[in-house]
Amino acid sequence: MLCISTSGVLGRFINLPPPLTIWSRALVAFILLLAYTLWKKKRVRFNFKKEGGTAALSGILMAGHWIFYFFSLQWSSVAIGMLSLFTYPIVTVLLEPFFFDIRYQKRHLFLSMMILAGVYFLAPSFQLDNTVNQGVLMGILSSICYALRNILMKQKIATINGSILMLYQMGVTLIILLPALVYFKIDSYVTYLPYILILGVLTTALGHTLFLYSFKKFSIGTVSIMSGIQPIYGILFGVLFLSEIPSVRSIIGGALIILTVVIEQKSNKTTEEK
Repeated sequence: MLCISTSGVLGRFINLPPPLTIWSRALVAFILLLAYTLWKKKRVRFNFKKEGGTAALSGILMAGHWIFYFFSLQWSSVAIGMLSLFTYPIVTVLLEPFFFDIRYQKRHLFLSMMILAGVYFLAPSFQLDNTVNQGVLMGILSSICYALRNILMKQKIATINGSILMLYQMGVTLIILLPALVYFKIDSYVTYLPYILILGVLTTALGHTLFLYSFKKFSIGTVSIMSGIQPIYGILFGVLFLSEIPSVRSIIGGALIILTVVIEQKSNKTTEEK
């Protein structure tokens, strides 16, 4: 969670078009993961007829998650971008019954309302021409992509190695975002290259691979809820490195969202113990 939470401050600081940043991030992660799998002599191939579609779709969702998220960070702030993204634990809980034999709990309706209240405080108005509101919307779209991707990964993590899954997702991301190299100007690319490397190595290759491995020990909902610490780390990084102090509305909205995550975490732990 600490590794992944660096995405907020880096995504806000790197002043490049998000598709270009994400392509570069995926390239660094792909090279590292490929080197790791070859070093460990892991089997890179898997049954493409059976699992190739899932791997491709998860890669598309991962790319969408990152692009929406980075637009959210650029259009708003580290705090709003990360907090709007972290509606995804509840989005995950609401989507899980469509993929697994899990029933909805009555508390989820209440928690969903709390999340909506949190989003309300994050948004300064209801006008979509406001860049902060656009940032909140991008964050929510990112959360939907992320939740769907994690659910797909939970279905396959038992049969495919986590680093291999991440490797294929990076490959798909590289392919679908290849046009970004032609469409966007790269005049200031070299300036941000060190930070892109940090994003690819620390945040992506290390952080997300560890995140996928955690699915072997916990349910997808529990992992999502445990990751609720990320906005706190991310906001602290924003304060330390970018001097971004969250507004009172952002603090209230963030508190509601994080409180929702904590309530669900406690409820889920009690259910598992029973």
